[in-house]
Amino acid sequence: MHSPVNMKIELINIGTELMAGHVLNTHHMWMAKTLFESGYRITRQICIDDEAKEVRKEVESAVSTADIVLTTGGLGPTSDDLTRETIAELLGKTLHRDETVMNRLRSFFESKRREIPTGVDVQADVPDGAEVIINYFGTAPGLILRFDRIDSATTGENRKGLLVMLPGPPRELRPMFKDQILPYMKQHSPLEKPLVCVILRTTGIGESIVESRLKEPLKECINDGLEIGFCAQPGMVDIRLQSQSGDAEQVVAMARKIVEDILSKYIYGVESDLLEERIIQDLTKTGKRVVTVESCTGGRISDRLTNIPGASAVVWGGFTTYSNESKSKCIGVNPQTLEQFGAVSSQTAAEMAEGALKQSGAEFALSVTGIAGPSGGSSEKPIGTVFIGIASKSLSTRVLHKINVFDRETFKTITSNQALDLLRKTIRKSNHEPSSG
Repeated sequence: MHSPVNMKIELINIGTELMAGHVLNTHHMWMAKTLFESGYRITRQICIDDEAKEVRKEVESAVSTADIVLTTGGLGPTSDDLTRETIAELLGKTLHRDETVMNRLRSFFESKRREIPTGVDVQADVPDGAEVIINYFGTAPGLILRFDRIDSATTGENRKGLLVMLPGPPRELRPMFKDQILPYMKQHSPLEKPLVCVILRTTGIGESIVESRLKEPLKECINDGLEIGFCAQPGMVDIRLQSQSGDAEQVVAMARKIVEDILSKYIYGVESDLLEERIIQDLTKTGKRVVTVESCTGGRISDRLTNIPGASAVVWGGFTTYSNESKSKCIGVNPQTLEQFGAVSSQTAAEMAEGALKQSGAEFALSVTGIAGPSGGSSEKPIGTVFIGIASKSLSTRVLHKINVFDRETFKTITSNQALDLLRKTIRKSNHEPSSG
C-alpha cells in the first residue's frame, strides 16, 4: 500500500444551498477532524452547485488524481439531486433498482404509517458494482464505488481508488461516516504508519509569541519527523504536535514535554478540552463554588460554565448587572464608587466581586465590567477597556485591566476567556497547586 504521505483524499460538498449561504457547510470541518483523528488527511476540498456539469467536472478531476474521493449531498429524491446519476454516467455504470434499498424504503415509511411519496423510490437506484451503505437515520443510502486510476506520481501503475457518496443532512451523514465508512477505509485503504498526535490548548498568549518561543527548542524534534501546527481562536491558541515517523511516539512525547516546560502557565488542557470544563473539574475536586457577576459580557461567562455537565453542584449562580442601578441594588456596589471612578473601573470590578461573594456564600466570585463599543470610550478609558475582578475567601481580591478592541461578539468571547483563565489560576492557587494546565 502506498505511503500515507502520498495518499490523496478529496472532499466534494454538493449543494446550491451551501453555495448560496442558506445552510452552513459543517461537513468539511467535521469530516476533516474525524479523518485526522484516524491518521487520514483531506488534501483538497471544494463546494459546488447541484448542477450536473459541475458535479461531473469536479468528480472527474478528483478520480484522476485522488486515492479516496468523498462526496456529500445530491442523493435525495428531488430533481436537483443529481450526484448518483451523474457519477454513474461518468464511470460508465448503469443504474439498477436495488431491492434491499427498496424494501428499506418501504419499511421506513410503513413505520411512520405513510405511503412512499412519489419519486422517493429513485433513491433505490444504485450504480452497478456499488456497495450500499445503509442509512439508519434517513432514506438515501450511501454508496461506495471502486475506480481505477493511473498513479503517474510514482510508478505509473494502475491503482484502485474509493469513491464514497454520502447524503447531505449531517444527522444522516455523521453516523454513517463514523460507524461505516471510516472502518471501511481503514480496511481497504489502511495507513502504513499510524499518526501520533496531541493537541495542547493555551490561553492568554498570542500565536506569534507561541511560535517564536517554540521554534528553536523544537528544531531537533522537527528534524526527527515532528510536524507542528497552530490554530488561533479568539483569546486562545491550540498547538498541534504530530508525527508519522518510525519513532512517532517518542518524537511527540519529547516535543510535548518541551512545550509544557516552556508554556506551562498558559496550557489549560489537551485535545478538545474546554476552559470552562477544566474549571468545573477543579471546583468539583474541592467541593468549592463560584458566583459570577457580569456587566459587559452579559451573562456569557455564566452560560459557558453552566453548559458543562455537573455545573449545578459548583456554580452558585450569576448576576448580570448591566446598569449602575443594578450594580448597587443587586450586589451592593457603593454609589459613591460608581460616581467617583465610574462603572468601568478597577474599584467597581473589585466591589462587584466582593459583593457577589458576600451575597452568595460561594468560595469564589468573578466579575467583569468594560466598554464593548462601538461607542462609549474616552481618552482615559478607550473602547475595549475591561476590568476583571476575582474575590475569594482565602486570597486577596485581584483585578486585571485589559484592552480588548474587537467587535462586540469577539470582545465578549475574549473577555470571558480572560476571566475564566483568571478563575482557573485562582482556584489552583487557593489549593496551593501550580497554575499550569
